[in-house]
Amino acid sequence: MNKTKVVATIGPSSQSKEVIKGLIEAGMDVARINLKHADYDFCMDVVNKINELNEELGTHVALMFDLKGPEIRVGNFFNGEAEFVAGTKIRIYTDDTLGDETKLSINYPKLIEDVNYDSLIKVDDGHVVFQVLDKGQDYLLCEVVTGGKLTNHKGVNIPGVRLDIPFLSDQDKDDILLANTLNADFLALSYINTHEDILEVNDLLINMGNDHIGIIAKIENERALEDLEEIIKVSDGIMVARGDLGVEVEVERVPGIQKAIISKCHIAGKVSIVATEMLSSMEDNATPTRAEVSDVANAVLDGTDAVMLSDETTIGFFPIETLKTMEKIIHSAEQDVNYLEFMDKAIRTETKDTTGLISYNVAQTANYLKCKAIFAPTISGYTARKISRFRPSCPIIAASPNPLTVKSLQLHYGVLPVQINELKTFDRIVEASKKMVKDIIETEKGDKIVVTGGYPFKDVKHTNFLKIEEL
Repeated sequence: MNKTKVVATIGPSSQSKEVIKGLIEAGMDVARINLKHADYDFCMDVVNKINELNEELGTHVALMFDLKGPEIRVGNFFNGEAEFVAGTKIRIYTDDTLGDETKLSINYPKLIEDVNYDSLIKVDDGHVVFQVLDKGQDYLLCEVVTGGKLTNHKGVNIPGVRLDIPFLSDQDKDDILLANTLNADFLALSYINTHEDILEVNDLLINMGNDHIGIIAKIENERALEDLEEIIKVSDGIMVARGDLGVEVEVERVPGIQKAIISKCHIAGKVSIVATEMLSSMEDNATPTRAEVSDVANAVLDGTDAVMLSDETTIGFFPIETLKTMEKIIHSAEQDVNYLEFMDKAIRTETKDTTGLISYNVAQTANYLKCKAIFAPTISGYTARKISRFRPSCPIIAASPNPLTVKSLQLHYGVLPVQINELKTFDRIVEASKKMVKDIIETEKGDKIVVTGGYPFKDVKHTNFLKIEEL
C-alpha cells in the first residue's frame, strides 16, 4: 500500500456509482465535494453512493466537504461573456451593471472604498487582470493588464487588500449543517484569514454536538500565511491550495511556501495536503507531463500526508486513469523517501510524553528490524496519529471498533485504518494482529511485526506497550 493518501474530488465526470467504484478500487482515500459547484441533491446522491460502496467493498473512504467561503465574483455579461483587450480602459461597477468589453460589475459594495490606486484585480484565477487607475463616484477606472475572455460569475482576487466580508455566510452555515447531517469526516475551509475564522467554525460544530469532523484550513492568501502558526495549532490539517494562493501571492513563491507548510505540519503532528493542478494535463490526456510527475513526486518526498485531484476527476475525461497514475507516481517516489530524516526531525520536537516516546520507539524498531507492519489497535486513533508523525517505512494498521475513528484516520500518512470487533484480552490482540497483517499485506514465514497500543482498552489514555511478533 502507498503511505501518501489521495483525495479525489467528485464531479460530473465521476458522479456515477460505476466511476466512484473505480476510484475507490484505484486507491481513493477521501472523496471531496466542492460546495462551490455542488447543490444539496448532488451531495446527498454522492454520499449515498459512497456509503453503499463502502458497505459493498468493505472500504472506509472518508468524506470531505469543501466550503464556498467568503468570495466576490463578477456579475453577468451581455450574451454571457466578454473579451477584454490588454491596454484598453474599462470601468468596474458594484451594482448590477450588465458587462461588456468596456465595463463589468463586481458584487462587493465596498470595492471602490477598499481598493488602492494601482491595486490589481485578478479574475478567473488571474487569467484576466485589471489595474486600478482612478476612482469615480460609483466606479473604478481600470486598465486591462492581461486580456482574455470572461464569462458570468467568475471569481475575483484582489491581492493585498483585506475585504470587509464575514467569514461565514448564511450559505456556509447551511453547508456546515448539511455536512453534519450527512456525517462528513472533514470540512475544508476556503479563504481563511486568521485562526479566529477556524474557531468560529469549531464553535458551530460544538453547538451541533459534533466532535468528529476534522477541520482542514486552506491556505490561499498572504494574511493566512502571516497567521500560519496559530492556524496550524487550531486546525486538524492544512491544505496548500495552490490555485488561489498562486493568484494572491507571486507564483514563484508557491513552491517554497508549500515546502514550509508541509514541514511545519509534520513538526506539529498535523495533516498536510497539496492541491491544485497536480495532473491537470490529464483532464484531456491519458498521460501526464514529466513536470507534473516531478511535482507529485516532490510533494511525496517532502513528506506530505496527502495529495489532491480537483478538475482532473470532476470534469476530466480520464478520472480513474488519473488516479491510477497518481498512485503509480506515489509508489515510485516513496521508494526514495528518507524515513530516518523525518523520524529524527519528529523526535527533536516531540513533547516526550509516554505515548510519544513509545511511538518513536515503535517506528524506530520497525525500521531497524525491517518489519512488515505496525499493528496499532486504538479507540480514538491517537496512537496511530502519533506513530504516523515519525514516518515509519512500513504501514501502520490502525484497528478500531469505532467506525468514525477509522474514517478520521484516512488522511494520515502511512495509516491503513480498519474496523474490528472489540478486543478485550492482550492475547486476542496479538492473535488478531498476526491474522490481519497476513490478510492485508503479502508476508513470508519469519517476517516481523510490531504490536503497540494502550492496554487495557478504555482504561488507559496513553500507549503503554510495544511487542515484536514473528509471523
